[in-house]
Amino acid sequence: MDPFRLAYVRGVTPAKWVRIWEERMRRIPIELARIDEPEQVSTLRDGRADMAFVRLPIDRDGLHAIPLYEERPVVVVPKDHAIAAADGVTLAEVAELGEPVHPFDPAVEDTLALVAAGVGSVVVPQSVARLHSRRDLVARDVTDAEPTRIALAWLSDPRPPRSGEQQHRIDTFIGIVRGRTANSSRR
Repeated sequence: MDPFRLAYVRGVTPAKWVRIWEERMRRIPIELARIDEPEQVSTLRDGRADMAFVRLPIDRDGLHAIPLYEERPVVVVPKDHAIAAADGVTLAEVAELGEPVHPFDPAVEDTLALVAAGVGSVVVPQSVARLHSRRDLVARDVTDAEPTRIALAWLSDPRPPRSGEQQHRIDTFIGIVRGRTANSSRR
């Protein structure tokens, strides 16, 4: 049987939803793929994934998206940096740090290595900073920055059209993410 293919951007932890899927849909394996933010929409449009946890905003043309939660942005600096002593910083204070290292490089580890070497700072979602935490770096909340939002997305009108089984899988996963029980009449 073909697996249900679920993609997720860096920082999203789909484990609890995958566990529930595996309990409810034992005969249908789930295949996970971590994707980088620049490819989150193309992964759905070119059929590499049935659904994806994406970081908004995205081009929603031809997509459904259910916003799930927000993440606070943090600035990452070397642990001996003056900002390390603060609980949080503002965007103006981040701007005073000088030229930032560009975030969401497909090789986040390389970006963080530059930050650790004192080359700049980087603002990333808190989950990304936590995922790639290092002893030589600290992350501090950017208190006045807009949070990023995580959503579950899928194609609204795929070509060719979905089979009944494919639609059932999508409906089931939506129900899982929304917290519906196995006995729910809405899946």
